[in-house]
Amino acid sequence: MTAVDPRNAPAVEVRGLVKDYSSRRGSHRALNGIDLTAAAGEVTAVLGPNGAGKTTTVRIVGTLVRPTAGTVTVAGVDAVRDPRRVRGLIGLSGQYAAVDNKLTGYENLRMLARLYGAGARDARARARQLLERFRLDDVGSRAVSTYSGGMRRRLDLAGALVARPPLIILDEPTTGLDPRSRNDMWDIVAELKAEGTAVLLTTQYLEEADRLADAIAVIDRGVVVARGTPTELKERVRPPAVDVRLRRPEDLRLASDLLPNMNFRVHRTTVAEGWFTVDGRHGSASMVDVLSRLHRTGIDVGDARINVPDLDDVFFESTGRSAEPMGAVEAVGAGEPT
Repeated sequence: MTAVDPRNAPAVEVRGLVKDYSSRRGSHRALNGIDLTAAAGEVTAVLGPNGAGKTTTVRIVGTLVRPTAGTVTVAGVDAVRDPRRVRGLIGLSGQYAAVDNKLTGYENLRMLARLYGAGARDARARARQLLERFRLDDVGSRAVSTYSGGMRRRLDLAGALVARPPLIILDEPTTGLDPRSRNDMWDIVAELKAEGTAVLLTTQYLEEADRLADAIAVIDRGVVVARGTPTELKERVRPPAVDVRLRRPEDLRLASDLLPNMNFRVHRTTVAEGWFTVDGRHGSASMVDVLSRLHRTGIDVGDARINVPDLDDVFFESTGRSAEPMGAVEAVGAGEPT
């Protein structure tokens, strides 16, 4: 059998992944045949409701949990048969920063570098390099117990990069962060992508996935229910539309006669306000067309807006429910799969 060249292999390839949990209350299948691929230089986001299987999936990829069935390879290396080798190919930053509060930021990073096998001089150099990259060099000599939440998360991610791995796993990396710290993390993820690093991301923030992800997999009840780029997923829900409010609601009938080929719709709840919607696949071009037709006929427009589906619409269409409130966190523990 020919060995797989890691340089030509996907950063992550998951096939037929199954995970069963057993407890006194019985058994539960957390994953039921997950297929997932993540490419180098791309961000792959895994979305889903709480309990859908997102964290279980990334924990298996990270060799923290053994699957019941299926295969997982990281850069061509079998994560089940050779987990020690895979751990040298990944960096993991979980929902909670895994840093030692009693050590300084510099000491945390130097210790991790030594654990990865770096010599004393290289470990010191790598620690200083990462502190500077993550804008922590001014607090690197302080105990981590004095760090803010955003600083702790940046240090945790810096630790995941100590060994320069080709794959970074980010499990809810911005949960609980303030908007500025969240934007800082987004900038770091964009830098990793530009450097050719593969990023496997789970998040409850749909805006985060929309901004960062090249590919998205939506998981629900242990199976992938939708996959594609953010644009592809949104276009599958419905085409972009134009919402228009007329100054005189009584002009709605005339407007519908003028726009016969645009799937004209009036919502019952807004008929008294003069709102209507027309579908289109060309965004602003559709708006220009609609408004110009109305203007030529003398119909006064009070307001107009382009209505483009977002990942909230994708989430609801795929799972039948809305996304959890911002900041929701999945519970992780034996017998409580996520």
